[in-house]
Amino acid sequence: MTRQIRVGGVPVGGGAPVSIQSMTNTRTDDVDATLSQIRALATAGCDIVRVAVPDQAAAHAVGKIKERSPLPVVVDIHFDYRLALEAIAAGADKVRINPGNIGSEDRVKAVADACRQRNIPIRIGVNGGSLEKDILAKYGKVCPEAMVESAFGHIRLLNRFDFDDICVSLKSSSVPTTMKAYQLMSLKSDYPLHIGVTEAGTVRMGTLKSAIGIGGLLALGIGDTMRVSLSADPVQEVMAARDILKAAGIRREGAELVSCPTCGRTRIDLISLAGEVEERLKAVDKPITVAVMGCVVNGPGEASAADCGIAGGQGEGLLFKKGQIVKKVPQDQLVDELFALIDTL
Repeated sequence: MTRQIRVGGVPVGGGAPVSIQSMTNTRTDDVDATLSQIRALATAGCDIVRVAVPDQAAAHAVGKIKERSPLPVVVDIHFDYRLALEAIAAGADKVRINPGNIGSEDRVKAVADACRQRNIPIRIGVNGGSLEKDILAKYGKVCPEAMVESAFGHIRLLNRFDFDDICVSLKSSSVPTTMKAYQLMSLKSDYPLHIGVTEAGTVRMGTLKSAIGIGGLLALGIGDTMRVSLSADPVQEVMAARDILKAAGIRREGAELVSCPTCGRTRIDLISLAGEVEERLKAVDKPITVAVMGCVVNGPGEASAADCGIAGGQGEGLLFKKGQIVKKVPQDQLVDELFALIDTL
């Protein structure tokens, strides 16, 4: 088990539930627009939000955002340690930074001291696309070992100034590289891990890559907090993250649909049927599993692990509960009967 840090009121690591993060894409110095997006993210199920701090105007805005934000606020800093100091003083809940790229050791010490005094953790964000030149020269390419070595270099730098309230990320746009880097890191340290596949892409492919990379790591017991990085509205990142947590069996919320892929035995429009059930299940907040099956072969028996379900036939279908047939139902009444049964669960 990893050690635990706290990001505002959200525990990360140490057995705490895996938290969902996203990042605003508004100009941070546009306080109202940024807060509007943060509220939308919170409504969608985000636990922690990150804002970019590229300049003094953004740094000045952090305090105003923090005062009204429903979520803990992480500031994203590159190169200019003064921006980190100002954001820390304004009340940031966490700092995302690479200690090695903000200049001399006295600057690193200043940031570490400021964070320590306010009990603010630092995320060391290693990115495969921006590894140090000497590490790239050593390994000859971006690889998991190079990423992990970079992370430990940053850790040692912070440790030198008596700072160890650390979270680590090791992100690459390559799913295999990302997964191997996190696996290697998890074997070598107990720092909490922020997991994600960076620059994953647009909604469809980005979600698929993230589901493989993030979901695969979660299935191995690796990962304490996560972000799905998509070229899309940040709310889409949160929705994808929630789906990944459900698919990996990490978080149980709402209803889950299982349905068969159809075959030549199917005598009903199973695709439309499953779509209708899926849409109506969005309004069901019970932690149940509902099955939509195409025929009696793949019906009550094969879907016996489901809490309830329907199996199609010729003009009629079966309504079942925990694998046991409840009754036969005319095809045009299957969905309504299914939801009547769900109401009784």
